[in-house]
Amino acid sequence: MDLSQLKTIRIAACDVNGQMRGKRMPASLADKLDDGAARMPISTLNVDIWGRDVENSPLVFETGDADGILKPSGRGPVPMPWLDTPSALIPMVMEWEDGSPFLGDPRQVLAQVLGRYNARGWRVMAATEMEFNLVDDSGEAPCPPAHPHTGRKLAQQSVLSIEELDAFDAFFTDLYAGAEEMGIPAQSAISEAGLGQFEINLNHQEALRAADDAWLFKALVKGLARKHGFAATFMAKPYAQEAGNGMHVHFSVVDEAGNNVFDDGTETGSQALQQAVAGCLAAMPASTLIFAPHGNSYERLVPGAHAPTGAAWAYENRTAAIRIPGGSPKARRIEHRTAGGDITPYLMLSVVLGAALLGIEDAMQPPAASTGNIYEIPDLPQLAGDWDSAITQFETSPLIARILPKRMIDNLVMTKRQELAGFDEIPKNQHWLSWLEAV
Repeated sequence: MDLSQLKTIRIAACDVNGQMRGKRMPASLADKLDDGAARMPISTLNVDIWGRDVENSPLVFETGDADGILKPSGRGPVPMPWLDTPSALIPMVMEWEDGSPFLGDPRQVLAQVLGRYNARGWRVMAATEMEFNLVDDSGEAPCPPAHPHTGRKLAQQSVLSIEELDAFDAFFTDLYAGAEEMGIPAQSAISEAGLGQFEINLNHQEALRAADDAWLFKALVKGLARKHGFAATFMAKPYAQEAGNGMHVHFSVVDEAGNNVFDDGTETGSQALQQAVAGCLAAMPASTLIFAPHGNSYERLVPGAHAPTGAAWAYENRTAAIRIPGGSPKARRIEHRTAGGDITPYLMLSVVLGAALLGIEDAMQPPAASTGNIYEIPDLPQLAGDWDSAITQFETSPLIARILPKRMIDNLVMTKRQELAGFDEIPKNQHWLSWLEAV
């Protein structure tokens, strides 16, 4: 992207909640970013959902809240189609003064996990399915937007409705155009089961790029929705009686010769696939905090409500947390269906891919693939049932300690405990205001 015609740019890194933290600056300074000209307090990426410093953070005591160095991630610059004035966003990563990665930066954490695959000569390919709601947030509670043709509030579910997609044609036309401008490979869009709920799939690509695009896509959706006179949210459960928003990820692993290591020429898949599934299942309960990072997330994790709550796997079965899709063995892959739409993409992919690699390294073996309605299977290992329990399981899990760096574990736990306490001070009917666009 040519920055010479722009007056200002934005630089931003991803915080633990997936929010962009950074600066607006003259476009003329863009050529100095590679040299470390941009600095920001190292603690900025570990603030809470409201942007407040975490109390008693070791980052402050250990460093005196020193600055970190922001460096371009290599994913930008990208246009910002939701702004009236042309500008560009340059995604950044945080480093310490000596150039080492700051492992409280979610993108740096994912890069570290992927580095372990690279050490084996492997590359991870991933694709995401992203659900969101268009909402009217002008009242005391979120509600469906007005139908653009009738002016009346959406009042019924419209699963796979072309009419509903076409009713919001102006928004989706701008969304696809914006995604193309930003280099985000948006594929099919569908109307989902909830009121004003839609899903867009992003194409299979290198896992770090897939996470970048999921992060940028959320900003694009929310920004363009405002431009069209409503809001968009990736909240896990914006309406108590409607379907929640998930973010499924499909992934496969390719060796140096370009072969899919999950493919053994059969429908069953290779030993590596079985082991990766076993690792994902073993780490799933303790990973709940990543898949369900907010209080609202647990409204979605209700048995039988189209969101997996038990650690089970199956072939071609959408009631399972881990699904092995059918099709050509050459495209054999794992679909991880647990996460809500409110996740931080880098952290979600970090725990999923880290768990899969642990399964391979430890030669774990999964139980027999489940069949039928997984919700009816008794005695499955369960995801944490509430936010508080999820924090504790995450903090104390030996598997999580092998997947994520201690810095990220400690920072995320402290951040989530502060948020948990903070929401106790806010009337419950106002909690949605903190999450609507923040997640």
